[in-house]
Parts: sequence; C-alpha cells; structure tokens
Amino acid sequence: LLGPNVRRLPAEAAARGEIALTIDDGPQPEVTPQVLDLLDAAGARASFFVVGAEARRHPALLRAIVARGHAVENHSMHHLRRFAALGPKRMRAEIVDAQHCLADLTGRAPTFFRPTAGLRSPLLEPILASLDLHLASWTRRAYDTRRGDAAKVHAVLADGLAGGDVLLLHDGNAARTAAGRPVILEALPRLLASMAQRQLRSVTLASVIPPRT
Repeated sequence: LLGPNVRRLPAEAAARGEIALTIDDGPQPEVTPQVLDLLDAAGARASFFVVGAEARRHPALLRAIVARGHAVENHSMHHLRRFAALGPKRMRAEIVDAQHCLADLTGRAPTFFRPTAGLRSPLLEPILASLDLHLASWTRRAYDTRRGDAAKVHAVLADGLAGGDVLLLHDGNAARTAAGRPVILEALPRLLASMAQRQLRSVTLASVIPPRT
C-alpha cells in the first residue's frame, strides 16, 4: 500500500552470490575513512546513504566515497526523526534539497532514497516517483546505533546471510563498544570475513538495479 520497496537484490544478482552493504547516517570524519579502508582491503563495494547536511560539512569525504568505487545515495537533508510525520511540502524539500546537494558534490544524482529509520508514510511514494527515486530498505539490520557489541551485530547480520541480501550498518551515529570504538569498525571486518567464507560479493545497489523511470 505504501509503494515499491527494495528489500532484496534481483534474482540474477542473488544467483551470482551478490549482496548489498548499505551504510547510513554519514559521512562521519572519524569513522567513514576507516570504513572505506576496510572495504578496500576486502574488495567490497557499498552504498552510502548520506545525510545532505553532513555531506555539505564534509565534501571531501563524499568525493572519497565515489573515488573509491562506492555509491552515494539520499538519506534526506537533515535526518529528522519526525520525517515520516512531515507534510508533503516539507517532506519533498528534505528529499529534493539532499538530491541537489549530493549531485553537486559528487557529479551524480542519487537513484535510491532511504527515510530516517526506514519509516515512511503514504505521502512518500508519490514524491519518490516524481523524482525517479527507488525506496530502499533492507533484508536485515543489527541496530548498531544502539547495540555496541560487535559480536552480536555481526551475528545478526551474518545469520543466514545469502545472495540477494541487503544489510544495514551505520558510520554515522554508530554505537560504541565497551572500549569506546565505533561498533561498525569492529563488526565490519567480521562481516567481510563471513562474506568471503560464503563466497559472497558486495555490490552497490545502483550496479544491479536499473534506474527508476
């Protein structure tokens, strides 16, 4: 009733053993460069759902994400907690402002949108359709903005991991481990190792899902 929603990759990508790592709420200067290094070391590609206001503060990080083979996608301009309760004018502005900001910074307009916490309303789909944006959610998440135990984060994401899955992690707003380290930096290497053991390859959403028209 709320419109199409990308929760899994197409069957052809799943058959090739491809999954999508999606990373939200950045860019974050303390965390994002380290995430990029981890992905590079594993030869993995990710889709970064970035907040427009944060991207504007850290444009070099946006350029680094793209230069290193990853995709930048739209996670709204201000990541408002009440995004799903906004009226149509304000909701559209949050999406359009981020779309313009990210296109200006990277040279490519995003083709996917993810609302704050994945929450949406009946107002969202007509806006996305008018902008040719896919809505993207996930197959599973580990609540790594609240859960600081890297072993548990990894366990949730790796349980039953198979081709076609779309996984959600956070470089912005990441929970901290007991040692004070952003949990993604401890969980991601474990996840990448699990992917390698299962002969799975992470690709960007845009590389396997055609633009919406």
